[in-house]
Amino acid sequence: PQVVQDIACGGGMPGGSTQITGDFTPEEAKDLAILIEGGALPVPVEIIEQRTVGPTLGDAAIDASFKAGIIGLILTGLFIVVAYRLMGLLATIALATYALISYAVLTSLGATLTLPGLAGFVLAIGMAIDANVLVFERAREEYSDRNLNLTNSLATGYNKAWTAIIDSNMTTLLAAALLFFLASGPVKGFGVTLSIGVLASMISALIIARVLTDLAVKSRWVNKYPRVTGLSSTGRVRDALRRWNPDIMGNGIKFLAISAVALVIAVTGIVANGLNLGVEFTGGRLMEYSTSQPLSADTARAAVADAGFPSAVVQKSDNDKISVRTGQITNDDEVTIREAIGDESGGATKQRDELIGPSLGSELRDKALIAFGIALIVQMLYLGIRFKWTFGAAAVSAMFHDVVIVVGIFAWLDKPIDGVFLAAVMTIIGLSVNDTVVVFDRIREVWTGSKNREFAEVSNDAVLETMPRTVNTGLGTMFILGALALLGGDSLQDFAIALLLGLVIGTYSSVFTATPLAVLMQKRWPLSTQAKVKRSRVARDPSDSGAVI
Repeated sequence: PQVVQDIACGGGMPGGSTQITGDFTPEEAKDLAILIEGGALPVPVEIIEQRTVGPTLGDAAIDASFKAGIIGLILTGLFIVVAYRLMGLLATIALATYALISYAVLTSLGATLTLPGLAGFVLAIGMAIDANVLVFERAREEYSDRNLNLTNSLATGYNKAWTAIIDSNMTTLLAAALLFFLASGPVKGFGVTLSIGVLASMISALIIARVLTDLAVKSRWVNKYPRVTGLSSTGRVRDALRRWNPDIMGNGIKFLAISAVALVIAVTGIVANGLNLGVEFTGGRLMEYSTSQPLSADTARAAVADAGFPSAVVQKSDNDKISVRTGQITNDDEVTIREAIGDESGGATKQRDELIGPSLGSELRDKALIAFGIALIVQMLYLGIRFKWTFGAAAVSAMFHDVVIVVGIFAWLDKPIDGVFLAAVMTIIGLSVNDTVVVFDRIREVWTGSKNREFAEVSNDAVLETMPRTVNTGLGTMFILGALALLGGDSLQDFAIALLLGLVIGTYSSVFTATPLAVLMQKRWPLSTQAKVKRSRVARDPSDSGAVI
């Protein structure tokens, strides 16, 4: 039957009415009217998810996240200013406009900001500076290696960093889009804020920051004192790498062996300890209580067991709250648990109560697997189109390596695998491939313009040339995540820890796992671009002895 809403009630009576039309017999219509009047439509309703958050917890979490965002933003800005001086100061100003743009978009959408969503907003602050770091590092190379002036060095830096910026941001957007379309609840909110953050960061870096930096390098005073720009020197990291010149790809097999051992240890933790699945995946009820007097976890555990719930998982959080995780229980059972804890502590107040049915656990678990699988396929296809399928396979293998190791660490530490962790894992996918794309972009650039050089040698040079950007971007992001881990409270602490682990492991894997894999696969399936470039040189210069016909 069709239900027509918003039919005005006649006779000046308050309220409204609804008209139901359909192919009914008079008897069926009377039966339906009786059911409606009795308030008992035969439609079963099952509670899938119920969340109750006390105002004290909400205020504390918002305040902690706000402080983490402000402190992280300030620390990131200071670091960029120290590293890039005037250019860093202008990039920090652009970073502030990024925050304003993101907040304006969220406000215009009327978005409800969840804690994971707020985490995505704060995390994107660290990612926003990545494009500027790419540009500034390329400008430094142009100024020192080709002796260009400041204006031409900066313009060339923007032009050469363009493809890496687009590719790295696209991979992050793909991960965020998968979160939005395949996840649910707070995880979807994280995908929304991360998408908005990435788009806003590109506007701030490629438009606002470029306008400000272009105006600065055209100043007579700046050209008189080029050191103030931060572009006239190559930087300590690059200088140290050029003096050392390590042969990373020459030891690629050894680094791949280290990655394999780390994977074995992680998988062993997953198999031996199992995964501490959160209530979202297993179904049940999670309660958190604040107590009048401090109460140890052992005392609370004994009280809950004596009350008739010996299998309940009782833990004490860092803020002295007692959390109790059980299976499906009634509201009367919850009162019994609260009174048992209150008797031991002089009174207990419920701060958090989450009731999640098993159907949501299955849905989240299925969606997590689907999202992860599709993420691998989509990332591989994108990189295969932009580079070559071997590059995509290497990047996805490194991404899988990063996720498995982070999950394994959480298994060894017996940390919960819940919806917030799922958001972290999907973000690790974006972070992992982001670094790898920057390295692969430089490999492609150097390889297509090289002659008579081995692919491993070119890859080693590309890794060393991009490492200053990797270090500076990683440190900038770590300030944000460190602030979240220290100040974000229990709701965001495990999330920040997972991302910190993913950032460190992803940075390692882009250099020591993904690139050696690409070198190995190059021997079996060579990158054809080199041959195309040399054939084009034959047409221009038949005397080119380096051409391959």
